[in-house]
Amino acid sequence: MSNQNRTKLILDISTFAALLLVMDPRTSGIAVHEWLAIALSGAVIVHLLLNWNWIAELTRRIFTKGLNGSRTNYILNWLMFIDGILIMLSGIMISESVIPAFGLSLPMNFTWRGLHDMSANIAMLLMGLHITLHWNWIVSTFGRLFRRRVSNPAASLSINGKDAQA
Repeated sequence: MSNQNRTKLILDISTFAALLLVMDPRTSGIAVHEWLAIALSGAVIVHLLLNWNWIAELTRRIFTKGLNGSRTNYILNWLMFIDGILIMLSGIMISESVIPAFGLSLPMNFTWRGLHDMSANIAMLLMGLHITLHWNWIVSTFGRLFRRRVSNPAASLSINGKDAQA
């Protein structure tokens, strides 16, 4: 397995686990929720950079025939990106920890709260679809990550403490 695929898998699993934690601020507390969400935006940027070649190539060929699955994935990724922007913007507007840490205050507005909650719920739906579309890659990459490398399986057999010959 390439180092880049290993990095992508570890980053994606970590990001997903952090996303699940961030989704319920009552579990972690509002300060952890807000600061971890900011860190998640950094992880998403790294994810985009690691996949930039795919993004650029597909953008060039988006209207080519025969790209139905890739086109669906591309559109889903844009929807997740737009939704992520809405989550971050609305999260900043209702911040109780990050914005005050910089000595700023914003007026309370329940419209931003509603947008934040709705966008977060949509993000979970979009993330579920994203994982579904990438499930084969996830399973095969995970398998390669933990597969033992044995060049000659017969050489590793042992009978009564003595090596078996194939």
